Amino acid sequence: MKDMGQHPSARAIRTTQLGIIISIVLVVVKAVAGNLGHSYALIADATETGADILSSALLWLGLKYSLKPADKGHPYGHGKAEPLAAIIISLFLLGAAVWIGFNAFHFINTPHVPPHVFTLWVLLIVIIIKEALFRYVIKVGRSIHSQAVIADAYHHRSDAITSVAAFIGIIIAIQTGYEAADDWAALLAAGLIVFNAFRILRPALNEIMDSAPSSDVVERIKEDAGSVPEVKAVEKCYVRKMGFDYFVDLHILVEAQLTVAEGHRIAHLVKERLMSRDSRIKNALIHVEPY
Repeated sequence: MKDMGQHPSARAIRTTQLGIIISIVLVVVKAVAGNLGHSYALIADATETGADILSSALLWLGLKYSLKPADKGHPYGHGKAEPLAAIIISLFLLGAAVWIGFNAFHFINTPHVPPHVFTLWVLLIVIIIKEALFRYVIKVGRSIHSQAVIADAYHHRSDAITSVAAFIGIIIAIQTGYEAADDWAALLAAGLIVFNAFRILRPALNEIMDSAPSSDVVERIKEDAGSVPEVKAVEKCYVRKMGFDYFVDLHILVEAQLTVAEGHRIAHLVKERLMSRDSRIKNALIHVEPY
């Protein structure tokens, strides 16, 4: 594994800050346009973006907390705050979906003025911006293996989805005069938000439960450990993810006739090799066995 250079938390925090700034601007634009243009779907869209801002702020706090150094009570550090932030984001999504769905049902049965045409242009701009932000954030999240950042990306995608649904609903309402189409669009968007929420929740819960990382990560660690000349074989390799960092438990096999001192030296060589190859490996516990 190659060294990742800059700690991934720096990229994660910078990406989150960018998302917060853009979302603040968009929530104001959508709320104003929705009220002036008589579009509940657009108001619901603004509400979903507001949930984006709150969840991104929580993600920011979670990322900063996850960087706290290990202490007596948390010998492995505070990295679990990162997937915990992803779980909270998914719950915010579910809450936003319930609120949007409840109000959509109310407005479907309440006569109201059809939305104005200018709201379509507002939504078109929003869709482009949010989809671009989703693609950027998820690229960062996948590159640094952060479930919280990936969750934040899907928050932006769900915002784009609600905007698309609102766009379609407003077109139907304008063309047919059936103003409830705008509200049905909001209801459809709520369902899609629920789908995205559970898509975020599952991997975050897996990480909280210390599920193993991808097989590629484990195989690369075993390959790097086996590249130390004195290591005859790698028997076991367990990897747990704590936030942005990995903690490795490794069993290596060496010549049975070696002294304890020699085995200890080789174990240190393996540990240094692993940590030098990938900055995400915070610590490695090496167990030496006879070959």
